[in-house]
Amino acid sequence: MHKYKSPLTLLILLHSAAALALPEMTITIRDHLFYPAEVIVPAGKKVKLIFINQDDTPEEIDSFELNREKVIFGNAQANVFIGPLEEGQYTFFGEYHPASAVGKVIAVSPETFDNAH
Repeated sequence: MHKYKSPLTLLILLHSAAALALPEMTITIRDHLFYPAEVIVPAGKKVKLIFINQDDTPEEIDSFELNREKVIFGNAQANVFIGPLEEGQYTFFGEYHPASAVGKVIAVSPETFDNAH
């Protein structure tokens, strides 16, 4: 006997799992710069930032406002989890290249985020 008795039950479960998935944003580090330099995230939700370092040298992601610090080795990637955040702007920077590696997380209402994506 099947665990799920109808395709509708399975569809509802799959939709619920997708709705609970963390929003993800990818930020690439290239030539000691962040691409994109600004990411928009939904306020009130935990978010996964995926940093992909295409440089040969490491970069340390630092943010006093987000209370996060993480080294991303050269030609590697790492995840940084943030939030839930209140609406607003939160800066981050590369500690090894603070003059060039500068970025911003912008937390907007979930409705605004959904309309933008």
